[in-house]
Amino acid sequence: MIAHSAGNDRDAGVVDEVCGYLTSTPPRSFFLFAGAGSGKTRTLVEVLRRLTGMVEHEVGSRFAQRLHALGRSIRVITYTRNAVAEIQGRLGENELTRVSTIHSFCWELIAGFDEDIREALLAENASDLDEAQQKAGGRKHGPTALDQRTIEKLREQAASLRSISRFRYNPDRNTYGEGALQHAQVLSVTTRLLGASGTLRRILLDRHPAILIDESQDTMKGMLGALMMMSSEYPFELTLGLIGDHRQRIYMDGHRDLPSLIPSDCALPELKMNHRSQRRIVHLINQIWDAELEGRTQPKTGVRQHERTEKSGGFVRIFVGDAQLPTSEKIRAESLCAEAMGATSGYQAWLDHSGGYQILALEHELAAARGGFLDVYRAMRLIDPDATRPQVNGDNAGPAAVQVLLDEAPALADCIDDHGGVDEFAVVEVLNRYDRLGQLPSDVHGQRARLAVLHEAVKEFAAVCIKPDSTVRDILEPVVRHELFHADERLVQALHGGDSPPEAPIASSDESTDDRRRRGLHDLLKVSWAEIGRYRSYREGLSSLATHQVVKGSEFEHVMVIMDDHEAGGFLFSYDKLFGAVSLSATDRSNVAENKETSIDRTLRLLYVTCSRARETLGLVLWSTNPEAALGAIKAAGWFSDPEIASVPGF
Repeated sequence: MIAHSAGNDRDAGVVDEVCGYLTSTPPRSFFLFAGAGSGKTRTLVEVLRRLTGMVEHEVGSRFAQRLHALGRSIRVITYTRNAVAEIQGRLGENELTRVSTIHSFCWELIAGFDEDIREALLAENASDLDEAQQKAGGRKHGPTALDQRTIEKLREQAASLRSISRFRYNPDRNTYGEGALQHAQVLSVTTRLLGASGTLRRILLDRHPAILIDESQDTMKGMLGALMMMSSEYPFELTLGLIGDHRQRIYMDGHRDLPSLIPSDCALPELKMNHRSQRRIVHLINQIWDAELEGRTQPKTGVRQHERTEKSGGFVRIFVGDAQLPTSEKIRAESLCAEAMGATSGYQAWLDHSGGYQILALEHELAAARGGFLDVYRAMRLIDPDATRPQVNGDNAGPAAVQVLLDEAPALADCIDDHGGVDEFAVVEVLNRYDRLGQLPSDVHGQRARLAVLHEAVKEFAAVCIKPDSTVRDILEPVVRHELFHADERLVQALHGGDSPPEAPIASSDESTDDRRRRGLHDLLKVSWAEIGRYRSYREGLSSLATHQVVKGSEFEHVMVIMDDHEAGGFLFSYDKLFGAVSLSATDRSNVAENKETSIDRTLRLLYVTCSRARETLGLVLWSTNPEAALGAIKAAGWFSDPEIASVPGF
């Protein structure tokens, strides 16, 4: 173990420490504890630079020579495409390192093994079918309509799988049609095949002597378990490096308590510095993780963080208000909280409500209400709930049925100024980008006629774009009428009025996917076109709004965390319980007795993630069903000093 320095250099020896584990004889697997803002990406890149001969390093150079001689490479698996791009950008050209998302990594392994993929999918289908039949058979009053639909769908899927000869997949976007695999399927199939196929394991061992997994706490349990098993079975051939922070696990796919699963012979290097946040914020997140809370079963294992010596300030406030207030009043009150933050902290950014600070909301609908795109979000959620929400891995392109409204139409709208003026060169580029000019008739007269139609369509589109009250229907009509861009048939049918959408069911589980989509498309056509732009910015991560889950990995100068269980309407998280305003439920107490994860555990990690995003100032707004109890509990907990605790201004 290498001795570490104090002060800003306390993590200075970690890079060489990790290099030593990977190059020793035998090599040693490790779990690198890397907390919020600790520079784990920089550490990872510096390790790779040494082990691939990019910088002078005696042991690393010999390791790089062996990689060259055997035609092998170090595999780096990270959580998002953005993280892949960041690591590759810092490394530059480096043929001895392969960086990818977990989905790309898995597909590279199993692509072409079509018979094995089919058998794995059929085995999963059979397991799901057996579970569905047992559930249906155990109901007191017999199977429900939903049970019957589920069973029939699984049987149809099995029949379809048997006829597929070739499977397709794209790790960067959703894939549809015969043989198309979805992201979760690729992970589960790879996990199954690594456990069953000696050929696949040998392929992996021959390609990569070391696999480094970033954000390992959120990596799918089965896949991570399969790789850990391989490194245990082949200790001289495969070294596994896990990098992450279990305190920041926010997805159910990951292991509940990853540190407890690390084998005793694994090394446990640590990054103790927080280079991101000011002292007050670092102190707060340490307190959050060390808290003694009723209902907590999550162990306190972790690394206590230290701020940089020059980051001796920081500003924190928590505001508590009544959750029963209307949403409009809450939004107004949150602006008052921001103004109070600006007045007391001295940062003018808090007075800029259009982007001076980052708002983190518990749920997407809360963010949509604050971002002015609630109607669009609700319609999109009906159309395709799985493709509506922005995702941390950036794979979501939005509902397929409305792609023309999310891609082509906004691109064309960008070619039009506020007065309806059209940038014709930009229009031509957009039409070429979406292959509309490549489909012109072959004869000259036909080409001229079609270009005239396109020209007229763009004029009509521009006229509608500059009207502040234009709806999605208004925008879509010239696009469809003149075939300006290709529009999904389902969207076209909704535009033309077809049959009226069905009534909303009493229970959402009783509604078919098609009926729900038809209702969503009908609602979307009535929405303001301006909302589409705000929704797109949010979905693409370009707005000053995000949810607590999606924001992991990001950082901002100033952060406002909105906590509102009442409006979020879920049961997995409860800030009211965490802050002591509401008692634990019977389910919580049962989970504690059985040492299972509780809503307290999940909410504590979410709070840790959100608070650790802030560099300079942090404001928390708790909308509580019992504000007085919450204020009393917050004061008693000791996380905040008395001047840092306040009621929401004006209420």
